[in-house]
Amino acid sequence: IFLCMQGGPSHVDTFDHKPKLAEMHGQPMPESLTKGQQLAQLQGQKLVCFGPQHPFVPMGPAGTHLCELFPHIGSVLGEICLVRSMTTEAINHDPAHMFMNTGSQIAGRPSMGSWVTYGLGSEAADLPGFVVLTSLGKGGQNQPIAARQWSSGFLPSRYQGVQLRGRGDPVLYLGNPAGITRERQGRDIAAINALNAQHDALTGDPEIATRIAQYEMAFAMQASVPELMDMSGESAATLELYGCRPGDGSFASNCLLARRLAERGVRFIQLYHKDWDHHGGVKDGVRLKAEEIDRACMALITDLKKLGMLDSTLVVWAGEFGRTPMSQGGSGRDHHNKAMSVWLAGGGVQGGLVHGASDELGYAAVEHVCTVHDLHATMLHLLGIR
Repeated sequence: IFLCMQGGPSHVDTFDHKPKLAEMHGQPMPESLTKGQQLAQLQGQKLVCFGPQHPFVPMGPAGTHLCELFPHIGSVLGEICLVRSMTTEAINHDPAHMFMNTGSQIAGRPSMGSWVTYGLGSEAADLPGFVVLTSLGKGGQNQPIAARQWSSGFLPSRYQGVQLRGRGDPVLYLGNPAGITRERQGRDIAAINALNAQHDALTGDPEIATRIAQYEMAFAMQASVPELMDMSGESAATLELYGCRPGDGSFASNCLLARRLAERGVRFIQLYHKDWDHHGGVKDGVRLKAEEIDRACMALITDLKKLGMLDSTLVVWAGEFGRTPMSQGGSGRDHHNKAMSVWLAGGGVQGGLVHGASDELGYAAVEHVCTVHDLHATMLHLLGIR
């Protein structure tokens, strides 16, 4: 379950404690750190230290300092490995997402979800093996996320991600037209598949087999998706745990759907939560985002553990890059690829661990520096792919 924070969360306002940055707030950024370095929109400008916008407090069994806005995540730190030394090669949103999803900034390679589904298959006979959900929240920055981010690239298209909508009909045209029974549609699909199979025998085109599988999956989803989305069987305690109303399209509701998808054998589930691109107003922006994700992330980990699923389910939380410890426009932060924080839970991860560190101002990773390729290798190893 990949929890993708779209826009680039500020590590120094969330999970990377930098008291020295707070001390130097408003002072010039040391040129020794930034001279000759690639910056995004701050290139050539006067660089001023911008301290964390909310206090950090000790949380979890080891007293790890997190921003006070994330007490629920802090309560499950014993299950989490927090990586404070992640780096990435990209500094703009789309290529950075592409790099995080595929290991390349250039479109055309399979996404991680496609590789995992290709390599391991899916245990869900009537749902796609790779499912994507998106949510927005209160900030209103509805930056688009392109479907190529969950593309199967050069793998057969049956391994691409399928996007479900968290609000309204999860899949358009899920019901049959008036007068068409399920039995009749089943006969139609069987006839179409028989014709496609004849053509496949002549050409050997792998996309024909993919098309046959897609027809069969679409037919199965007409029954499985309504059952998936029907949360009437979830207890009041579970809904309270996540803090959501089923089907409201929120990140919390999508986290509950992610657990339900995992229960049904879906191999790779990716949740995008938008509106982390805080070029301005980072103080209020992070507060809003924390309200939307803090309880839900805790609930997902807690629920998976309660159901005995956490050891066999890897949960990853990451954005596409971090943000500068320097101010942009007096109230925001620019894109930053030299330091970011991610965390992992379940799936064999050692919980209660903080791995790596950035420098005292949060500008660059300096201890146990990790790349996106390292993250991918770790994910594949934990999932059983060599």
